[in-house]
Amino acid sequence: MTTPTPSRFTIDDLYELGWLEDPRLSPDGRMAAAIWVTVDRVNNGYRRQIVVVPTAGGPLRRFTRGKQDRQPRWSPDSKWLAFVSDRDDERGQIYVIPVDGGEARQVTSMPNGASDPAWSPDGRWIAFLSSVNAEEQAREDSGELPPPPTDAWEARRAREQRQHDEELRNDPRVVTKLPYRSGTTYFDDRRRHIYVIEIGDEDTPATPRRLTSGDLHYSAPVWMPAGDALLSTATRDPEADSLFAYYDVMRIPLDGSLPQALTSPGFSYFDPQPSPDGSQIAFLRLNEARLLGEGRRVAIVPAEGGEPHDLTAHTDLNIAQFHWQPDGQGVLFSAGWRGDAHVYQIGLPGTPTYRNGMTLVGRPRIVSEFDVGRDGSIAFVAGSPANPCDLYFRSADGHERRLTAINDRLLSQRIIMPIEELLYLAPDGSEVQGWVLHPPDFDPTHRYPLAVYIHGGPHVMWGPGFRSMWHEWQTAAARGYVVFFCNPRGSEGYGELWRDAIRGNWGEADAPDILAGIDTLVVRGSIDPDRIAVTGGSYGGYMTAWLIGHDDRFACAVAARGVYNLLTQHSTSDAHELIEIEFGGYPWELYEELWDHSPLAHAHKIQTPLLLLHSELDYRVPISEAEQLFAILRRQKKVVELVRYPREGHELTRSGEPRHRADHMRRTLEWFDRYCRRES
Repeated sequence: MTTPTPSRFTIDDLYELGWLEDPRLSPDGRMAAAIWVTVDRVNNGYRRQIVVVPTAGGPLRRFTRGKQDRQPRWSPDSKWLAFVSDRDDERGQIYVIPVDGGEARQVTSMPNGASDPAWSPDGRWIAFLSSVNAEEQAREDSGELPPPPTDAWEARRAREQRQHDEELRNDPRVVTKLPYRSGTTYFDDRRRHIYVIEIGDEDTPATPRRLTSGDLHYSAPVWMPAGDALLSTATRDPEADSLFAYYDVMRIPLDGSLPQALTSPGFSYFDPQPSPDGSQIAFLRLNEARLLGEGRRVAIVPAEGGEPHDLTAHTDLNIAQFHWQPDGQGVLFSAGWRGDAHVYQIGLPGTPTYRNGMTLVGRPRIVSEFDVGRDGSIAFVAGSPANPCDLYFRSADGHERRLTAINDRLLSQRIIMPIEELLYLAPDGSEVQGWVLHPPDFDPTHRYPLAVYIHGGPHVMWGPGFRSMWHEWQTAAARGYVVFFCNPRGSEGYGELWRDAIRGNWGEADAPDILAGIDTLVVRGSIDPDRIAVTGGSYGGYMTAWLIGHDDRFACAVAARGVYNLLTQHSTSDAHELIEIEFGGYPWELYEELWDHSPLAHAHKIQTPLLLLHSELDYRVPISEAEQLFAILRRQKKVVELVRYPREGHELTRSGEPRHRADHMRRTLEWFDRYCRRES
């Protein structure tokens, strides 16, 4: 039987590519669980199901078959998995399922859903989050809880009544704080609080007990090793008007006493984790004076509180995730550097690796998530230049194996173009790192159209293993384009000075880095300078519009979900502090500076045909940004189109409806084709 000849990637391959999330090692080290996300083409959505695979290697086992199962958490004895599912409640409830076989049983029936389960060290309890408002908290405190439904009909009727009451309660909607919406939804008056519930006999359902209260949001709970308290973070000030900052580490006792703040203002804190012996607490923290300039660092503090000590400040890395070493002598963390993201180890003060950490998971790839076993083994999800996503295992002795092959069937049938590094100099002599893909039939004696892709953020790092762009780059190359992307000034992965270089100078500071890369490729002789297309999303949309307002070299442009007016972006976005931090002030103080750095101020100079793609429910960069730019260009009779995607938010190209994602890619490439027709 002959092996079929591989063919080029197509847009519709999007429907076949899956990915993995949230890897979790069982305490006994024998199994790894993860969420396998697949496209449900018929229903224009996604399925998230838990899969389990032996760490020694073996077949992948689809452990659950719900539509939306997530957050798998092993019991301490490795015999049970807790997880969140919407199988009986669209808001999500917590279930447990025996690992050796059997049906999942529902543990919670919270009126507003439940999430983030965490097993107690003895396996008797699960802590979790659920949202409640002041009125609901008062009813819980007084014991005035409605009786549970007696049958399915009564449960359905109760859900419908709650939905009806919610619709009336928010019509009209009263807004008193910022931000008041995010993602694709509006906030209500509920706050996330921590509960515990006993995991007992199936025939005697337990009643959850709330441990926190007040007008504060708490994050996912983490147990102290002794089982007598939980760790979390909570909003420091309900009036802070911030979605991203001003959180403190909290210790929440189980005896009913008040939560204790273990940190103080000056930094925002995230993801607290106790050392294995409970003597110290590690967490991520951000300097509130430079929230976007310094990046996140790992710090430790005594369990009873005290002055934090930074472990990673000297590394010049922005930490994505961390876990304690099993012996408590250091931490493992992941961070991006020069287009890759690896897992590193660094020791505590007094240990040999205190300031001389080591790379544990390397190679050219981007590690998106990882977990650490009791013996120091690591399960991690990673993408590489030749494979956008799989689950891997590194044993405690350093041997690595791939545990899954979720996309191998499709990848074996496609031509995967290598992603080549391109190092070049910016006008000021600084080195910039970029990458290039060529079409499958590339002939260096011919000239090809160039597709330039620009990342968002602005503080983001792209690399060859960046999963959410991997397929799009390959598809553009398969369509006959040379593809170029880079990490200009402002990007992550090159240290604080590089990341902070665009502060107060968007567009002016980073545009030369992108244009220098284009010039480098044109000089090589295989690029047709009259057929250069440019595109980007979010900050990449900003930069696309900025470039065509200052340079006429582009044959066409596609700007997606972009910021075009810094004055209006500040006051309509759920991330209003981005403008305040990046430019060091408020619109009423910096009116001229913000306007001058807005693409809209230079839109009258645009000659390039522009396609605007935007989501109607984008509350990070509201669609009014695209509406303004479209109106300005249309009134000048410039070539411009605006495409509005209903039901979508800022994550359209990463997790939006599959048909919208495919349409977004198709419209982008067809716009390129219209103005960059390929030579025969």
